[in-house]
Amino acid sequence: MRSYKRFNGRGFTLVELMIVVAIIGVLAALAIYGVRRYLASAKTSEARNTVGAIARGGAAAFERETTASEIVAEGGNSVANSHALCTSALPVPALAPAGVKYQPNSAADFEVGTALAGWKCLRFSINQPIYYSYGYQVGTARTGVTVSATGFEASAVGDIDADVITSQFARVGEINADGATIRLSTQIFVNEEFE
Repeated sequence: MRSYKRFNGRGFTLVELMIVVAIIGVLAALAIYGVRRYLASAKTSEARNTVGAIARGGAAAFERETTASEIVAEGGNSVANSHALCTSALPVPALAPAGVKYQPNSAADFEVGTALAGWKCLRFSINQPIYYSYGYQVGTARTGVTVSATGFEASAVGDIDADVITSQFARVGEINADGATIRLSTQIFVNEEFE
């Protein structure tokens, strides 16, 4: 009976409780960091996927054969088919949204251009809210990549955490020496991914 009463009033010491609280604090800090990193990664995946789609649209537009509309004389030949890059498209939106999403205007933003120019030529559009400003430039670059005179850049510029420092994503393409095929960069250029 005596030994039973001796352990009856025993509880956790202050040191044991402080160790448990410290462990819980460390685990909470790691969880918060992981969730923030996960959310930032989800936002940047929008840019990577969209830049890839714009670049594929630029390559596909070049590979389409364009032929002038003409009446061919009897016994004559038509003008040869040609390949051409779409001309540059204005960035949408013009400035990168700072920590917020931008809802594209379905009647204007990605619907600008012709069969040989801009977004319509690329056959590309987005109608859901976006974190980044997307662009397509021929012969020049919006980001820090090098683009030849016979190449293009598909890019995304954004400020997902609204700190004035922008993230930049780009993929470039260039016409091969044969003039009939195009090649794309193997990787997407990334600068300040989580800014």
